[in-house]
Amino acid sequence: MTFVVKFSALFEEVMIDQVKEKCISGTGCSADEALALVEWDENELLAAATEIRKAFFGNSIELCSIINAKSGRCDMDCRFCSQSAHNSTEIDVYPFMDSRTLEHQIREDIKDGNRKCGVVTSGGKLSTTELKELAGVVRKIGGGEKTAVCASLGRLTPEELAMLKASGVTRFHHNMETSENFYAEICTTQSWKQRLETVKAAQAAGLNVCSGGLFGMGERWEDRIDLAIALRELGVDSVPINFLYAHPGTPLKRQKPLSAAEALRIIAVYRFLLPDVTLRICGGRAHILGDRQSELFAAGANGLMTGNYLTVAGSQYESDLEMIERLNLAVEPV
Repeated sequence: MTFVVKFSALFEEVMIDQVKEKCISGTGCSADEALALVEWDENELLAAATEIRKAFFGNSIELCSIINAKSGRCDMDCRFCSQSAHNSTEIDVYPFMDSRTLEHQIREDIKDGNRKCGVVTSGGKLSTTELKELAGVVRKIGGGEKTAVCASLGRLTPEELAMLKASGVTRFHHNMETSENFYAEICTTQSWKQRLETVKAAQAAGLNVCSGGLFGMGERWEDRIDLAIALRELGVDSVPINFLYAHPGTPLKRQKPLSAAEALRIIAVYRFLLPDVTLRICGGRAHILGDRQSELFAAGANGLMTGNYLTVAGSQYESDLEMIERLNLAVEPV
């Protein structure tokens, strides 16, 4: 029996090394390999994910923050979202920020040159008037040149996306959320294929694209892997990884939270599937990872959303900088 156990452990070590080297060469692992990773020893898995991260990103960590520029009354029926008008949540509700306030907040976020700033708005899409106001603010900040401003504004037309790019916005965020197979379980007012079309339109407009998912909604590992492969095929630049915070008043309010161990495993498996793409840990980080937050880099992450989220308080920028420094990592200048 001892021989069998030792042989099994040796076989696992050889296999994980083979898949790791494949990823370091630039080829993400297959769906079958990713499913096997789910069962591998956590220490071995995280150690290999760290090596892959270092091969592509060294010790650099990319930071971003967001501004909730328009909150609540969203016409989408996403079952996880506190901002949906279909759900009964107690959040701050307000219209699109005035230009002066928005400009001030963006400048505050990007002044140290260490992080991108994402302007996020609720609703299926931003109105033409609101979009022009935002474009004017970004143009004023950057003088028509590229800025550290990103935008998450829902479904936009190719013309609207071109306007954003011309103003100086460099990255467009639009999550796919989950696999195509599981998607109907969480949203019916916008299809998965419509999300796909928006991502492709942003890419066609010449914008970098940030697109990822939300985990812990009841999806299977197969769904998580399918999403990663879809994102890989799309060729997105950044993948935000969010963990469900079960908001009171949403249909998922009683959803059992992920364990910290499973959340770290999700990050690690995504590093194998997307070896050369920025993995950015965002919503639910503190709530789910708790005192294991610092291990997210060992799991393969090289990006972090800092500060508050849309309707939930997040980690403070200063404490995140301290954590990064303590781990002998370095913030990548924008």
